[in-house]
Amino acid sequence: MLMKYSEIAPDDASGDLGERLTPDANTVLFANRVEKTYGNGTRALDEVRLRIQRGDFVSLLGPSGCGKSTLLKMYAGLEAPSHGHLRWLGTDTPAKSGLKIAMVFQEATLMPWANIATNVRLPLDLAGVPRAEADARVERALEPVGLGAFGKAYPRELSGGMQMRASIARALVTEPDVLLMDEPFGALDEFTRNKLDADLRALWAARNQQLTVVFVTHSIYESVYLSSRVVMMAARPGRIVADVAIPEPVRDEEFRLSDGFAHHCRDLSARLHAASGGQH
Repeated sequence: MLMKYSEIAPDDASGDLGERLTPDANTVLFANRVEKTYGNGTRALDEVRLRIQRGDFVSLLGPSGCGKSTLLKMYAGLEAPSHGHLRWLGTDTPAKSGLKIAMVFQEATLMPWANIATNVRLPLDLAGVPRAEADARVERALEPVGLGAFGKAYPRELSGGMQMRASIARALVTEPDVLLMDEPFGALDEFTRNKLDADLRALWAARNQQLTVVFVTHSIYESVYLSSRVVMMAARPGRIVADVAIPEPVRDEEFRLSDGFAHHCRDLSARLHAASGGQH
């Protein structure tokens, strides 16, 4: 769904203003020395520096407790850092940037009393989009996720995978510039997960480098299949330990069976094992 944002004030007293303002015109999301400590003393993030360019598909990979979801929520404007700075197209809040940011959560979070078309139309209704225009956009959003014939169905009539497709359509109907996804396929069976990974990759590619995706996952295999970059995080405290490019242009079933795919998976597995102190 389309996010609403709170103001996040920059810390201009940090003395590193030049460093914070260094991202170029293609930098959509920028985190500089971002830390997050919760009220109970838990350090969720420590000194995170991350630049995400327009058209990137970035997977945040790492074990539970490494701050992946916390960082994603910061990019959505739902969490504020305890220290450091976030930038959206060089501005200090998502609202000032003009970016349309949508988020897909771990659960489909559909309204059970409403049909799929109504669920998908929700962010447009909240934004006051005229009904005729909204209905046309809903149709356009349902088709590419394979739900063109299911607009009148109710969530209880759909499988878990189809419900997640509806959640993705609800995000896409806003025509976002940035799509944030918090491990959306983690609860699905492997066959359904692989199919949705392929569909998501195709949807991203169809936007011709105009859609930026940040995707949280625990799966090395999923991150390699989907991403142009895999950002690996380690826990206690959450921090970035590697930023690995996955340059292969074609992602299909043959890629999953290729030597290149296996090489990337082995490389990331070894990096994660080392970053986890041999506990992964």
